Amino acid sequence: MNNCPFCKQPIESYWTYCRNCNKPLITNIDDELSKRLFSHSDGASYHSNGFEEEEEYYDVNVVDDESIELELTELEAQLTESEKLGKDMGNLLLAKASLFYKKRDFPEALKNLELALENFLDEKDFLNAIVCHNELGLIHEETGFFDQAIYHFDRALSTLEGLDDHVKKIQVLNNLGNVYFLINDLEHSYKYYQDALNLAEQESLELDAIKTSSNLVEVLISLKDFDRVKKILKINLEYFTKINDVYGIIQTRIKYGKLYYHLGEDYYDQSYNCLTGVLTLIDTIKDHTSLIIQRKLEWECFLFLGHLYSLWDNDLEAEDYFLKSLEAVRTFEVQENIKEGIVLEAIAEFYSLKGEDGKAIDYYRYSKDIYQKFGDKLKIGEMKYHVATIFQNYIQDEQKAILYYEEALEIFESLNNTKMAAEILNKLGDVYVSKQMFELALSNFERAKEFYVESEDEYNKNIVTEKINSLSDDSVDNSNL
Repeated sequence: MNNCPFCKQPIESYWTYCRNCNKPLITNIDDELSKRLFSHSDGASYHSNGFEEEEEYYDVNVVDDESIELELTELEAQLTESEKLGKDMGNLLLAKASLFYKKRDFPEALKNLELALENFLDEKDFLNAIVCHNELGLIHEETGFFDQAIYHFDRALSTLEGLDDHVKKIQVLNNLGNVYFLINDLEHSYKYYQDALNLAEQESLELDAIKTSSNLVEVLISLKDFDRVKKILKINLEYFTKINDVYGIIQTRIKYGKLYYHLGEDYYDQSYNCLTGVLTLIDTIKDHTSLIIQRKLEWECFLFLGHLYSLWDNDLEAEDYFLKSLEAVRTFEVQENIKEGIVLEAIAEFYSLKGEDGKAIDYYRYSKDIYQKFGDKLKIGEMKYHVATIFQNYIQDEQKAILYYEEALEIFESLNNTKMAAEILNKLGDVYVSKQMFELALSNFERAKEFYVESEDEYNKNIVTEKINSLSDDSVDNSNL
């Protein structure tokens, strides 16, 4: 049994407040790391919230500002007294940081975590230093500063190497997998999840293995390793059913719905049945969960049902579900969330398919603005590319098409994305041909050919070669006139 850091009386690990002195019991490495392990951004190509055991944790966004202000005042008095007496202040600063986190005052939470970290390092209290690095990483991840998140998770992991604590190591490895997935680095995300899964299985930590494999599923879907996804989901569903974990069951069924969607047309009915079944299941527990948690569970169901109805040409239902997904995300997000960008992009694509070009452009721009706040250059480039395509093919505003293509091209070249760079150069060549600016067209086609060669795209290389030869022949013919 642990002791309260304030009154030193015995406490239970699941208590949120000390029932002896009524002080908040904030992060410890055995508890909070575990509960926040799967608290991360998600989306169509991002993760879903994990399965925390305590419903109190689900309601972290529902806070009583008055009680928090009272606790902050009390903590401030204790910090002043501790400073006068030269006592360790790390635990008090950690408690203060947690209260600011509950208020969603991230700058103050970060400041107090940094101060707590300094105190714990001075005291050589490495367990609590790990907690601070982990919490700093989670906040930086939530606010889109992914490099800083990776730095702190790496520091936590390197400190854990010397402590030989397998459970904590698995948890931090998962956090690294989460953040790398958010920046679309599938290689590193897969590595960290797989390392965590290997360690969990090696140490016979069944629950940790289940949770890690659930995260790994998202990467495997992106990599189209559907056979392994099926095996993992079957094991996970059996496990959560056995222990009667309704949240685990819901999350696993959502992943089944996404899997069937990605398997293609023959599986769309199964995807639909999974997702609508999940919504029914969520409805049965609505009296036992907060609205925020309901929306966190529902948003992907709405999103993929929107995709399905769009594929089935049921525009009214598709639009309704896409807008429900957007509303769900905006219900639980504290500030702009990467999930909102994903939903906005889906809505933009939907309006583009319907031929509502103005709406499509607006939503692509909204989505681009979200991705820009999270520094997702790949997505920013894709949104600009889609807008350029609409201007070229439908609105027939060639000047705006050129502008957006060139902005997208600059991004894809900086990312060494030769496939997209080649495609844009090819399209720019077509635009310049239509404007009878043949020298510029030829220049773009030649650059496109170089990128097609580099990406080993023989088919498109041959097509653009024909365009180059055609322009060259026309140029020779004109010179002979």
